[in-house]
Amino acid sequence: MRILFDSQKECFKAPFGTLTPGENCTLHIYIPTSVPTTYAECVFCRENGQEAFSVPMVFSHRDGLYNIFRGAFSFGETGLFFYHFRIHKECGSFRLFKQGHNTNMEAGDCWQVSCIPADFTTPQWAKGAVIYQVFPDRFCKSGECDLTEKLTPYVLHKNWDEDVYWQPDEMGRVLNNDFFGGNFRGITEKMDYIASLGVNILYLNPISKSFSSHRYDTGDYKTPDPMLGTERDFSALCDAAHSRGIRVVLDGVFSHTGANSLYFDRIGAFGGNGAYCRKDSPYYSWYQFYNYPNSYKSWWGFDTLPTVNKNDPGFIDYIIDSENSVVAHWLKLGADGFRLDVVDELPDSFVLRLKNRIRQLKPDTLLIGEVWEDASNKIAYDTRRRYFVDGELDSCMNYPFRTAILDFMRGIDDGDQFRERIMTVLENYPPQVIFCNMNMLGTHDTPRILTALVDSFQGSREEMARRRLTPNQRRLAEERLEMAAFLQFMLPGAPSIYYGDEAGMEGGKDPFNRRPYPWGKENALLVAYFRQLGALRAKEDALRVGKTEFCYAADGLLHFTRTTANGKLHIYVNRSCDPWEIAPNRVLFGSRIIAQGPSLLRLAPMGLCVTKEK
Repeated sequence: MRILFDSQKECFKAPFGTLTPGENCTLHIYIPTSVPTTYAECVFCRENGQEAFSVPMVFSHRDGLYNIFRGAFSFGETGLFFYHFRIHKECGSFRLFKQGHNTNMEAGDCWQVSCIPADFTTPQWAKGAVIYQVFPDRFCKSGECDLTEKLTPYVLHKNWDEDVYWQPDEMGRVLNNDFFGGNFRGITEKMDYIASLGVNILYLNPISKSFSSHRYDTGDYKTPDPMLGTERDFSALCDAAHSRGIRVVLDGVFSHTGANSLYFDRIGAFGGNGAYCRKDSPYYSWYQFYNYPNSYKSWWGFDTLPTVNKNDPGFIDYIIDSENSVVAHWLKLGADGFRLDVVDELPDSFVLRLKNRIRQLKPDTLLIGEVWEDASNKIAYDTRRRYFVDGELDSCMNYPFRTAILDFMRGIDDGDQFRERIMTVLENYPPQVIFCNMNMLGTHDTPRILTALVDSFQGSREEMARRRLTPNQRRLAEERLEMAAFLQFMLPGAPSIYYGDEAGMEGGKDPFNRRPYPWGKENALLVAYFRQLGALRAKEDALRVGKTEFCYAADGLLHFTRTTANGKLHIYVNRSCDPWEIAPNRVLFGSRIIAQGPSLLRLAPMGLCVTKEK
């Protein structure tokens, strides 16, 4: 018999998840009567491993073959804490740690709990929203733009159906300077289509004037790229979105700029006033030069992306503080929030300052962070990040959920790891963040989800350019995508659709995941399926803000519930090879239901459904 403690169950720890200063928390630990325990204690340590305090666990009552010990505590300050137990017997003591779902003596991980600010809030409109991510150059083109001020050289594709350029130039460089001409007016004209998917948030990859098609090499933070259009065009896009109940979130790229930029100006395209050109440049202090001007700190060694000193007062003022700062500029033009690119490379003080400033300018602004791991305990550059314990981020890109869904769909996990990964995020993140989390299956940084579900090919760019799914692979991928998207829309957070995933686009990693949207060649059945998911989410508040509990997760079967005061939804997924008989509640949405009646509901293999308790 093991000693029992599961922090994800309220019979052991209540309340579940994060705490606020002064909030009482009760712990119960079940110790077999065969372990002669005099008393126990819960030991809390700070992030550096230093013991902060301990909580005495006193005998409460007996339940069968277990003695139950109880303790209570509260935190006096915000922070991230780790804890384990110390069990005392007459003849000595031992420590108890976490090992998977179970406990283990003297070895394993500590449990964690975060204490977050009591006034930590996230925008109500973002909770449970549906996000649509657009890579602006590749979504839709309408008319022509004035390219007089466009950074050169660039290549403009003549045909929307051409493939992206992937070949290196004669010097072996991949310049990413081929454009298809997608623009603000094109996005605006497709706003009804975007709205038809049930979308509440439109997230745009970078739109500032830049050299490359991805535009993460910012040339001028405050000027739209001429190929996209003008400030007036952008404001018109925001107006069109707002009139349909859609908010607009922009990419904030503040870790680095482009070498070809107003601020660095390595080739003199901006008049020679940049840090590369003059030591008396107003932007000189933004950068770190090792041997001026040709040797400087750059993002991951790419000399086209010089890194910025985020603690430089001039940079902070330009991006955040000044009356017409970068964030103020775009919010005034109609933006409703920002997604912070590589937020791990921005100091906590910078992120919090930016958060406070945008909330001052627009109280319900949304701030999303690009974090690939568990953001609650992330260590970046030897520093434990304070995204939640300081109330910095409203939302994160939820890659842990993506990994859980992919591994389950590809048969790597039978469901047990799926449950563990989902519940770990729900336990570690503040609930107000959970409901805003960006739950994506694909992005501009990952292979297309349709491809990822069946093909893990990692060959050369030349091979990747030619590679397409076979008819059998595509049928399997589409079947899996329906189930993966269903899970994405049923889980807590904000499901995010990467443009074209709903249309059945395929492709490997960058740049083959950034091909133009296939207007007129969409998979109409898939588009209709995503519309159904969006409509269901809009109708059922339990899918947007409901509590999540797992009932079963094993053998390729998943059953979890989403609950609010208005009712309880049951979500079922059968990825096994056998039919599955489930409780016969009212079906709201389903696929591959092979038997349905007042006392019977059966799912076929690859079947799924959401039901509502009668």
